Amino acid sequence: MLKPSDFIPKNYSQTIEKGSFQWSAPSNIALVKYWGKMENQIPANPSISFTLKNCKTITKLTFSKIERSPNFSFDLLFEGKPKESFRPKIQNFLERVEVYLPFLKDYHFTIDTQNTFPHSSGIASSASGMAALAVNFMSLEKQLNPQMTAEYFNRKASFLARLGSGSACRSVKGKVVIWGNHEETENSSDLFGFEFAELHSNFENYQDTILLVDKGEKQVSSTVGHDLMNNHPFAENRFEQAHQNLSKIKNILKIGDVNEFVKLVESEALTLHAMMMTSMPYFILMKPNTLEIINKIWKFRELTSISVCFTLDAGANVHVLYPENVCEEVLQFIKNELVVHCQNEQYICDEIGSGTQLIIDN
Repeated sequence: MLKPSDFIPKNYSQTIEKGSFQWSAPSNIALVKYWGKMENQIPANPSISFTLKNCKTITKLTFSKIERSPNFSFDLLFEGKPKESFRPKIQNFLERVEVYLPFLKDYHFTIDTQNTFPHSSGIASSASGMAALAVNFMSLEKQLNPQMTAEYFNRKASFLARLGSGSACRSVKGKVVIWGNHEETENSSDLFGFEFAELHSNFENYQDTILLVDKGEKQVSSTVGHDLMNNHPFAENRFEQAHQNLSKIKNILKIGDVNEFVKLVESEALTLHAMMMTSMPYFILMKPNTLEIINKIWKFRELTSISVCFTLDAGANVHVLYPENVCEEVLQFIKNELVVHCQNEQYICDEIGSGTQLIIDN
């Protein structure tokens, strides 16, 4: 079992003066939800997610050697323009990971980042953003330590990404990723995500159309929401349920049972929001149009027997999940009946992806 100290390098065999890397990292959508965390971004329960393909962050990291500084030296650009409002989050991330990346104060960094999805679309960019930054830093560490294995690279990148945003550890590698200790899952860990490799062909190229119900800022941040699980009256039952549901969905994904997938995924989504509505203070992140969409999905599924379902993150937007072989029928249904409930009729077509991708290496 790996420990955090296993990710602290003992020494580096090479030096490098300057260079740049560029990586893309996708967002992900949890099927079994993680809600509640402990210190150092340790999840209160395990989770499993689909990695997305089109909704991603592209980050270029340029670096040059400087005299070692007592402070982190970095410039931050978003879509090519300075973005000072992001600076505190990056500063906090660097402070958390410094012990694992001891070279950070030996370089000046320019971090230039952009998203492929609309800004303020209501899609959480922290997962994709932190995953992209983590693999960039790992590319630099691999230059300093060329003997690094691919497995170590991915595990440490996931470990680092988690320290920036918990769910970011599920965006590094794999179509379906498990994060969190789970007694029925060999090699599961609270420290990093790892790929669930037994995916049935029924779930290959699974589609996720994201309906943008509300593009505004959430009323309650995810950090505050997670913290409210600390004294939640139903917390322990929820954590146990998540363990049980992870066992169930692993089997569902392995045998290709799309109908059971629908039941479990929708139940998990509603349970997540039930935890929000029963915390103290309580809050509701769904909007009236969220409920309209859910009811129309249920009605469409009943009338057509097409295995389309929904899931939700901690917000009002709806992820419509369905197999690739019913894509035409479901997209027509979405256009005819669901987009009217989206803000400015906006939606994003996505599908299962495979994780981070290196774009520039020099």
